[in-house]
Amino acid sequence: MRGDLAAAVHAEALKLRRSRVPWVTAGATVLAGLVGAFFMFVLQDPDRARTLGLLGAKAQLSGGTADWPGYFSLAAQTVAVGGLLIFGTAAIWLFGREFSDRTVTDLLAVPTSRTAVVLAKLLLGLVWCALLTLLLVGLVLGLGALLGLPGWSAATAARGAGTVLGAGLMTAGLAAGYGLAASVGRGYLPAVGVLFLTVLLAQVLAAVGHGGWFPWAVPALLSGAAGPGRSGVGWAGVLGVVLVALGSAAATALWWERADHR
Repeated sequence: MRGDLAAAVHAEALKLRRSRVPWVTAGATVLAGLVGAFFMFVLQDPDRARTLGLLGAKAQLSGGTADWPGYFSLAAQTVAVGGLLIFGTAAIWLFGREFSDRTVTDLLAVPTSRTAVVLAKLLLGLVWCALLTLLLVGLVLGLGALLGLPGWSAATAARGAGTVLGAGLMTAGLAAGYGLAASVGRGYLPAVGVLFLTVLLAQVLAAVGHGGWFPWAVPALLSGAAGPGRSGVGWAGVLGVVLVALGSAAATALWWERADHR
């Protein structure tokens, strides 16, 4: 099994290296970091916000403060909400491309086990999402320093970076469900539909105060989307995220082992 997994990881990494999708997701992450920096720039000066009109008002309504804790909090919320779209795209591509490119039959003909192939895709997806999260943390540190945000300390940076990375890890785990949807749906489109449905439900349920039990809303709530100390998420919500992540991975491996791929 270990040899199968190593071979599968090598093959999947080669596909990833030759694709433009990682660059697209990296570009989306950079754009998210720049938008967050712009919000901080606006919030630094209320007069500037009024001058900018509606865009400035939106920045003020984001509930952020123009300091390091506020910037890290905004970045964590960005990972938790936008990460569903970006990380979900990564998971959908990893699994859905085999069906859309009609390579699934060739893939299953190789001696490497199907479970190893699924594990390789999931591992690469996790590493991919972790690197994107680290990219955002690096942008926050660089752009925050460029803006001269107040409230800096090593403890604040460590706590803030930990919050962003935690949100990224939970969101990456939830993205495994989109890989399952791409597998069962045999392509991109069904999984994209599931992606938008879960994002929509997460926003609606969080807005009406019931997001704490819906796993796809939990990372955003824990990141402070509902305000400091108002996440409404208990241990059951975090457990739900873990169960969705592990359950999706197991169900994907089981489906690939048993499904008819003719």
